[in-house]
Amino acid sequence: MSSASKNIIILTGPTAIGKTDAAIELAQTLSTEIISADSRQIYKQMSIGTAKPTKEQLNEVPHHFVNHISIHEPFSAGDYMRQARQKIEEIFLQNDHVVVTGGTGLYIKALLHGINEFPEVPAEITSELETKLGKAGIEQLQEELKKLDPVHYAKIDIHNSRRLIRALSIIKVSGKSYTSFTEIKPEKLNYNFRYFVLQRERKELYNRINARVDNMMQDGLLAEAKTLVKHKELRALQTVGYQELFDHLEGKMLLAEAIEKIKQHTRNYAKRQLTWFRGVDNAEFIDANSQIVKKIKEIL
Repeated sequence: MSSASKNIIILTGPTAIGKTDAAIELAQTLSTEIISADSRQIYKQMSIGTAKPTKEQLNEVPHHFVNHISIHEPFSAGDYMRQARQKIEEIFLQNDHVVVTGGTGLYIKALLHGINEFPEVPAEITSELETKLGKAGIEQLQEELKKLDPVHYAKIDIHNSRRLIRALSIIKVSGKSYTSFTEIKPEKLNYNFRYFVLQRERKELYNRINARVDNMMQDGLLAEAKTLVKHKELRALQTVGYQELFDHLEGKMLLAEAIEKIKQHTRNYAKRQLTWFRGVDNAEFIDANSQIVKKIKEIL
């Protein structure tokens, strides 16, 4: 298969910017399929709070990595990279284009450029190191890392306890240095790609976020949260829109306050997404109020 004739079109942007409709229209125009790059829409049990495409939208164009796994299954950016790359290979047997859409910048980076993969760390190892931090202080963790991996010790902010715990947990679970994992050069994807980021005026985007949260509540987000609260410790559910409602269900805040917190935290998340996308080399920004598909087709 000649990679020169195959094209990956990344269509991304912050939450609530309007990616879903634009991606479906673009995929239909190019007679191709959609690879989702959303680290929460991937879970079967999380629908309303992740703003998944509707059943009708999913039927309009084949979508991959939506409703893909259970919240109980471990799934990393490395897993996404491998599986999404395989699916793209399959799509390219029949199509010259594929549309990748979603707001998880790390997934997109992993897909295109590869990623350093680390072993899964059991919660008890992290907990053990956090206990040691509390009892013996950060100096104990610093000395331990300096002894076990002096190269990484010299590179990181040794006053950042989270980074110390992360490095030491990887060392403990693997028996190897943290540095050994970072020295492996990731394999880039051998296809052409264009990276498009949708943008709007901040006030307009924030208004869309607020309206989306109100719509989610009307669509039954609280009921969805009630079905998931017993699993609230799972990593998949450490997510804006669910955590706030879990706090409400446990009597920690009123519903109105929880809704306002969801809006605030979603706006904060959108801001972080924009910061990420502005740091992407060769990203092309498109006004989300323009004729998006027409503009992209003119550029391709």
